[in-house]
Amino acid sequence: MALLADIVTHVDRLLRTAEIPDYPGALNGLQLENSGRVTRIAAAVDAHFPVVEKAIAAGADLLLVHHGLFWSGTQPITGPLHRKLKLAMDRDLAIVSQHLPLDAHPQFGNNALIALALGLDPLQAAPAFPFKGTPLGWQFEVEMNRDVLVRRLRKAIDAPVQLCPGGPRTTRRIGICSGGAGSEIAAVAAAGIDTFITGEGPHWSYTAAEELGVNLLYGGHYATETFGVRALAAHLAAEFNVEWVFIHHPTGR
Repeated sequence: MALLADIVTHVDRLLRTAEIPDYPGALNGLQLENSGRVTRIAAAVDAHFPVVEKAIAAGADLLLVHHGLFWSGTQPITGPLHRKLKLAMDRDLAIVSQHLPLDAHPQFGNNALIALALGLDPLQAAPAFPFKGTPLGWQFEVEMNRDVLVRRLRKAIDAPVQLCPGGPRTTRRIGICSGGAGSEIAAVAAAGIDTFITGEGPHWSYTAAEELGVNLLYGGHYATETFGVRALAAHLAAEFNVEWVFIHHPTGR
């Protein structure tokens, strides 16, 4: 058993939650408290109703997510939001969310862990893709056959990869930024990156990548953001001597 307050303090300090800028709806940190004790952590990408149900069924009293409860901003606590919050509170389930602080972290972050899964060393990378002055992703100077990279990414995320083969067959500079960063393709090309790995983007990003001469690899928003919550939950389980489980609930995006 561990104290929720101790876990929250540890996570906020580890990820520098107060220092990393984010979208207003992210509301990083503790979003819903419980009675104060944690015996099992459930990690998941999204804090929506089916995941809350699965976390409770798994015996968790803390749900750690990447996308939290409040992406829609201020809203009445009615309908689905009421049902979700009532269920969590009735079953004493705390919810902690970490969005960009988890993306950006050099050890537990989605982007660093994707790089490791591809055989790249984050210690040899340069920070890239800043949001309000804070780099979220990484870029690597590496020569790799494009088809090899696609196969490695497919294996790493255990999901299909969509390739726009707009750039060279042999990479020279690879950029990684998980989630929905496809709309940044012009900035990626301007930075001299010839191969960009992310989750998803708007329709026009594919044609823009072709015109800009960039290989664009889409692994899916969900699939590219399972890495951080799993790694952080495993760390917390070891640090606080509690159990953890991953709640796999893919969104198809």
